[in-house]
Amino acid sequence: MILHCVFLRLKAAMTGEEKQALFESVVALKQVIPGILDIKHGPNVSPEGLHGGFVDGFVVTFESAGARDAYLVHPEHVAVGERIISSTDGGLAGLLVFDFNL
Repeated sequence: MILHCVFLRLKAAMTGEEKQALFESVVALKQVIPGILDIKHGPNVSPEGLHGGFVDGFVVTFESAGARDAYLVHPEHVAVGERIISSTDGGLAGLLVFDFNL
């Protein structure tokens, strides 16, 4: 299994409703892309203060690296990815992606 972690530095002007809609679009990918086992999202709750401005995020659990790779090029993911990038402070610089094997 693969845990795909995405940490976001969203634009300060985003409302709570806009954030929720963005994360709901990520969660909806589970219904259309095979191999997604679970999706969780939320704000950073670490008391350490080491977030580097990445205060929101989500994680996607995939059944395999192949499922993750298929997700990366799936048109629905590409569309949601573009929406995420346009919602971050600095475009691609406003997100951090980290995958690891479970």
